[in-house]
Amino acid sequence: MGNTIENDLGRINISEEVVANLAGSVAVECYGLIGMSPRKITDGMVGLLKRENLSRGVEVKIEGGSVVVDLYVVVGYGIKISEVAANVMERVKYTLESSAKLKVTAVNVNVQGVRFLA
Repeated sequence: MGNTIENDLGRINISEEVVANLAGSVAVECYGLIGMSPRKITDGMVGLLKRENLSRGVEVKIEGGSVVVDLYVVVGYGIKISEVAANVMERVKYTLESSAKLKVTAVNVNVQGVRFLA
């Protein structure tokens, strides 16, 4: 399932996996974010995902032309979590709306852990 855009040249289908990869790569560029974490925490351990697995820390739901994005992140210690989350929400929403022409209704940031900056 994905989002379909039609114009006079044809049809473009954007899959949820593409949206998840785009959202994940935009999120990790934000200041204060250490990285993405898996959606499911097992045994109380939060691991960081590598660049090629960023979509595992993002959940995308496309229904009726609107998109809801859930991000699972790890933030840096000593940085205001609410500011980091607000920045991530704003940048992800702006990028998805401007580059993929999607109508984003919500970007939810779930902080899975806090780590020291190295």
